[in-house]
Amino acid sequence: MAETLQLHSLYVGDLHPGVTEGQLIDTFSGIKDFVSASLCKDTLTGFSRGYGYLNFSTFEQAMKTIETMNHILINGKPIRLMWSQCDSEARRSGIGNVFVKNLASSVDNMKLHGIFTEFGTILSCKVQTSQDGESKGYGFVQFESAESAQIAIQKLNGQVIEGKEIYVGPFMKKSDRIHSSTEYNNLYVKNFDQNVTEETLGEKFSVFGTITSLVISKDSNGVSKGFGFVSFENSDDAKRAKEAMDGAQLGSNVLYVTKAQKKAERKQILELQYEERRKEKIQKYKDANVFIKNINDDVDDSQLQAYFGECGLIVSAKIMRTEKGISRGFGFVCFSRPHEAQRAIRSLNGVFFHGKPLYVALAQTKEERRKLFQRLQRPTTAAIPPKYPTHGYIGQHPLNPFFNLGTNWRPCGPQTPLFPTIPNFRGEYEWRNNGQGHPIGYGGGVIPMLHVPRNLQAAAYPFANPGYHHQRLGRHFNMANGHQ
Repeated sequence: MAETLQLHSLYVGDLHPGVTEGQLIDTFSGIKDFVSASLCKDTLTGFSRGYGYLNFSTFEQAMKTIETMNHILINGKPIRLMWSQCDSEARRSGIGNVFVKNLASSVDNMKLHGIFTEFGTILSCKVQTSQDGESKGYGFVQFESAESAQIAIQKLNGQVIEGKEIYVGPFMKKSDRIHSSTEYNNLYVKNFDQNVTEETLGEKFSVFGTITSLVISKDSNGVSKGFGFVSFENSDDAKRAKEAMDGAQLGSNVLYVTKAQKKAERKQILELQYEERRKEKIQKYKDANVFIKNINDDVDDSQLQAYFGECGLIVSAKIMRTEKGISRGFGFVCFSRPHEAQRAIRSLNGVFFHGKPLYVALAQTKEERRKLFQRLQRPTTAAIPPKYPTHGYIGQHPLNPFFNLGTNWRPCGPQTPLFPTIPNFRGEYEWRNNGQGHPIGYGGGVIPMLHVPRNLQAAAYPFANPGYHHQRLGRHFNMANGHQ
């Protein structure tokens, strides 16, 4: 545990899909104090997710690696190195983050880094690209401090870089951009005392400009609801009033002042804010959250945390339960770092815990599971050997491994067998069991099979029983929906 806490981790991103964990180790193993490298992969498909982590035993060597090896090419694609940040709230707060647009197509990550590096320590620098690797003309620069970001904005906004005048400004979330992008004259004011009158409110806001209307919302008894609206003649006056009065003291309360919004606009902003929070929550635990199932019913949260604690620092451990408190047999363990989660998967998957083998894998969102399910359900085209008929074959029974079931047909539709048959002259096939464990076809259609002892035929060939019909005996027609 102590050794794990002393590691200094770097995030390595923008990896080529073909980059392997071995390549990462080979690339960085020559660096002093390099400890390990891990490539994050999809748990079920095994494909790279395009990023990973590098671990060093000293801060100095980790910093030197960022300075000397950031943006080097691996498999022809420049990589991106930055400090691994476990706190997603700090990572996504927008503090020190600068948005750059109208970039020339020749400006890549390395050039962008060189343009901004004189203004302070850069944590991350990225030019957004298409799937073909072409620049989209905008990017992001994350500084260590907000002061460095502000200086960069003041010095570089409007400057001509490689023939194009660039825009440099503070990064804003999409919901914030919608909230502040349009002109407005009407303000929404709330959280004032019930004894505040329209005259009092007018006196406070009239110092910023001409007010065209002012109203305090009241109930049926004429009692103030504590909120109202102030409309200015000039948009700039409304903005100055909002900046000055939001958070100001009026009586015993602190005012909340913002742009007045229509219901549809409020709904759009709330939906965007909800989606951003949801994504932030997912990103916060991405690749550090482990899913465990087949947990014994007598295991509680503390036992699960103690058992998985050998793999790293645990943020939380929880076994999912019913409303009555009964264990549902699965749970989640969230580690502080992704490489600790990978260690838990490698060392504890399949290991017996309280008499039951655990299944351990990275936790997936519902959307990820849905996409994977759709990919697995996608029909494939079975290859049919040449010179053999394309109709009339028996499908595979789930318990019989000797027949091949094509995924694009139902069980009683045309199938391609594992062993090709010799076609008969009638062009139609009937199947039965000849009593020796060898299914044969009427009219000479024969499948070479391994001999199955009579006492095992019931298990190996359920359709050997005359009362069992996986496919009805008789003619088999080519029906795509599986009916005959």
